[in-house]
Amino acid sequence: MEIIQSFVDFVLHLDVHLSQLVTQYGIATYGILFFIIFAETGLVITPFLPGDSLLFAAGAIAALGALRIETVLMLLIVAAILGDTVNYWIGHFFGKSLVANPHIPINQEHIDKTEKFYKKYGGKTIILARFVPIIRTFAPFVAGVGRMDYKQFISYNAIGGIVWISLFTLAGFFFGNFAFVKQNFHYVVFIIIGLSLMPIVYEYIQHKRNKAIS
Repeated sequence: MEIIQSFVDFVLHLDVHLSQLVTQYGIATYGILFFIIFAETGLVITPFLPGDSLLFAAGAIAALGALRIETVLMLLIVAAILGDTVNYWIGHFFGKSLVANPHIPINQEHIDKTEKFYKKYGGKTIILARFVPIIRTFAPFVAGVGRMDYKQFISYNAIGGIVWISLFTLAGFFFGNFAFVKQNFHYVVFIIIGLSLMPIVYEYIQHKRNKAIS
């Protein structure tokens, strides 16, 4: 229980914790950010790591001059694309055996939800999933298990990675240091999660409209 509470506190006060990381580790913070984004997108057993909120906080810290925004964007875009790529190949070569192994903590419910995404949105799932926590981690894995054409996958992967990283990091860079945002960062985290779901809501509405017309 204490571990869960500590994790929730870390996510809700990510701006404070990230500032402490920069103070303590300096330039090594770039590597820490790279690893977290890579792991959240690339390792199917770590969907709980912060994604959207971390990008927003990183952008806000960069606006203060503690990190270079160009370096943050470049490194995290590479981390996101590389993470999805690794996750795809893990699913491609080992997916079925990993899911079947009771000793590996992969939630079958998360796999099922991701597969439903693919049935609705096809290859676009790789882009849309970037904006949905949990699904973001499992989408490339399921694509690999399903043997999705890699050329198609890498195109969606690159587009999704660039848009996701740029949108949330630059939002933090331009708006993260407003007094209201700094004083209410935990509310901002929930707003970010809500905004993350908007592309899926839009696609769902479009899907329903198209279905009604046909």
